[in-house]
Amino acid sequence: MVSPAPSRPKDFARLSLAEAAELLAARELPPVESWHPAREGDSAMEIRADGSWFHEGGRINRPAMVKLFSTILRREPDGSHVLVTPAEKLSIAVEDMPFRAVEMKSEGRGDARKLVFRLDTDDLVMAGPDHPLRFGGDPDNPDPRLHVRGAIGNGLEARIDRALYYEIVELALAESAEAPAIWSNGARFPLVDA
Repeated sequence: MVSPAPSRPKDFARLSLAEAAELLAARELPPVESWHPAREGDSAMEIRADGSWFHEGGRINRPAMVKLFSTILRREPDGSHVLVTPAEKLSIAVEDMPFRAVEMKSEGRGDARKLVFRLDTDDLVMAGPDHPLRFGGDPDNPDPRLHVRGAIGNGLEARIDRALYYEIVELALAESAEAPAIWSNGARFPLVDA
């Protein structure tokens, strides 16, 4: 049985790192990676670049529904996305990335820094070795993203909102102007991917 996501404080900015870690530890998601149902189809759903979810052309306005669907979302080896349960697997169109990182909390400095992101689904993700940050190889056209879950390199990612990206750049430049990078949870992430 899957437990519902623990509720988060209304004010993310007041959330301490210890409280964020507690919420992260309490989160249980369905084991979608182990589900391989025979029945397949199309969900008639899409996630647009702005993070909004649609079904048959109509926007899904209930946040609880979006949160529920987001827990059964999986990226396939071919790069497509599906909603999967033990009984069926339904394709879903994803215009850019399925999640958006909309808020960030930073505690510590240098290699002791920890960055926690709140996604548009209210999920919390701490950047680090299991949840790497990537910024793209072109400094003039950054592609900031955060690995959320699934296989690194082919899992689900969150687009980091532009304002958060600029915060990350400011933090990195304040600590090192040469080869700027940001640390989180013991991992170093260059602002330009090699």
